Amino acid sequence: MRVRAHVFVAGRVQGVFFRSETRQKARSANVTGWVRNLPDGRVEAVFEGEEDDVDELIRFCKKGSRGARVTEIKVFRERFTGEFPNFRVMW
Repeated sequence: MRVRAHVFVAGRVQGVFFRSETRQKARSANVTGWVRNLPDGRVEAVFEGEEDDVDELIRFCKKGSRGARVTEIKVFRERFTGEFPNFRVMW
């Protein structure tokens, strides 16, 4: 089943390659959507794909990239739209 997750990650998640590693993992898992830094220091992402693949990305976000220190993650399940052709980092 295809699903969508809207994720907010707090902690030390900017300046530690969080977005680029998220993009790499999403592309290898065939997940579409986007990831971006927020002005308040969090990272926001939207993942769409097969449920197991999206859950894999959420598990990654709970841990983060090598230099990250995740203190909180909020996951909102939303209706799958299929609107994304790929996964990208938004600036």
